Amino acid sequence: MSGLGGLNKSEKGVVAGLVQLQLPVVDTPAQLAAQTERICTMVAKARRGMPTMDLVVFPEYALHGLSMNTDPTLMCRLEGPEIAAFRSTCREQRIWGCFSIMELNPAGNPYNSGLIIDDQGDIALHYRKLHPWVPVEPWEPGDLGVPVCNGPRGAKVALIICHDGMFPEMAREAAYKGAEIMLHSGLYGAHSPRLEDHQSSQRLQQFDGDCQRVHVRQRRHLQFDGRGDVLQFRRHRPGRGRRRGR
Repeated sequence: MSGLGGLNKSEKGVVAGLVQLQLPVVDTPAQLAAQTERICTMVAKARRGMPTMDLVVFPEYALHGLSMNTDPTLMCRLEGPEIAAFRSTCREQRIWGCFSIMELNPAGNPYNSGLIIDDQGDIALHYRKLHPWVPVEPWEPGDLGVPVCNGPRGAKVALIICHDGMFPEMAREAAYKGAEIMLHSGLYGAHSPRLEDHQSSQRLQQFDGDCQRVHVRQRRHLQFDGRGDVLQFRRHRPGRGRRRGR
């Protein structure tokens, strides 16, 4: 991360763009295809808007919306058209991307998954949410552990999803594997009754793990340093612009 909102990139700094968007309604394959196109358009817009950006991060449920529909015709496959579109866009725009998908699981309920795709269009990290929010979410618990990849500008990057952040073992495992940046995509909005609980627990975890945390959720995002101090905090309401930051 670097000063002046990424305009003055430091030698080893990583500039990350955190996307805020209205949740889609996805009940049909046509709606899924339309939202895939929308996300790809937003990646290109991010690249045009800030040429210094290294990584663009989308929040949980950005592709499928919050219906939690487990219809197999709506679920993504790594070799499917949605992932192919994301890979192509990252390659064309020369930018890294972090995407949320609901992934087909032939052996049970779908996985709530995250992908980090590099600027060559290759999948650098594939993660499946280890801690679905029981009993609300229908997803199968992940089976890939807490992976870490070589990210943009050589940084070691990990990814966790929403409720994972309530478990300090996630940050510790990422730190054990050398993570310097932990991406945390989620859903809880800026007005969640548990907002302060989440922020406090994440600050403590960052002090434990000693790495940067980039936290993007619907209507808000935060960035913590390795000591747990808040570096950035933004809230956003669709149609009303940014409300405040510090």
